[in-house]
Amino acid sequence: MMLFLIIILLLASSCSFQEQKEETVFDDTMTLLFTGDVLLDRGVRPYAEHQGVQSLFADVDSVFRQADAVIINMECPLTDVETPVNKHYIFRAEPRWAKDLQAAGITHAALANNHTNDQGRQGLLSTYNCLKDAGIQPLGIGYTQKERLQPVIFQKNGVEVALFNSVTIPLENWYDLDDRPGICQANASILADAIRSYRAGHPQTKIIVILHWGVEFQPLPSMQQRIDAQSLIAAGADAIIGHHPHVVQPLRFISGKPVFFSLGNFVFDQTPPIANQAVMAQLTFQGDSLIATSIPVQIKQCKPRI
Repeated sequence: MMLFLIIILLLASSCSFQEQKEETVFDDTMTLLFTGDVLLDRGVRPYAEHQGVQSLFADVDSVFRQADAVIINMECPLTDVETPVNKHYIFRAEPRWAKDLQAAGITHAALANNHTNDQGRQGLLSTYNCLKDAGIQPLGIGYTQKERLQPVIFQKNGVEVALFNSVTIPLENWYDLDDRPGICQANASILADAIRSYRAGHPQTKIIVILHWGVEFQPLPSMQQRIDAQSLIAAGADAIIGHHPHVVQPLRFISGKPVFFSLGNFVFDQTPPIANQAVMAQLTFQGDSLIATSIPVQIKQCKPRI
């Protein structure tokens, strides 16, 4: 009987130890998902008003939920302020919709583009505030160029990623002023210097650059995009995510690092067939490895579908 009790105790101890080991298994995987342009005005507005903003993302919800972070390009200001800048296309979406974006699974919004400034600096500041209040982290915005160049950090399971965001195309009737709300307009040379400096102090951090660049409706990247991509990868970027052309441009690898030249649209109202083909960029970090995946998307009635 004593021998039987000893065996039982040893088995129980073994099971307990095994369970404890399973609980402490370390998962060093992080998955980030990036989309192209999200517009909540013009032709998209009726869908947002009558079906709800969250419904616009219903067909991609399963992919969103698998990611640790979902980063969109916010292609319009979210504000009650109506002080339009003198430009050709001017957008404005309702600030209450920021909470719907968060409910859809969106965690970050790139603001360095040519439309978040459509309602002036107060509209831009309002956009920043309502995103923050909804629990969405804005990128590429600040009161000074130094602030705008600061990356947003995302961490999970010991993996740290620094997200830089800038617009490199000219902006209509917009001036980069210090001590006023503004978006990052750093060119590739300035960005490369910022990346080198950050890399020197954070050698283990993964660096992703999100760029609003290129030429609209061109299916291939421009020579300037290619030169800029080479410069940023050489400076230490681990991946580049691009948008603005409204069409998909190819995924290429430079020194083994993925460059998504353009993801195309995402939630948008343009009618040309080429503008309704898009991709989501999925980056999965595990230890020192990075897996880059393009997820094709079809846009129908302004809504992205896998």
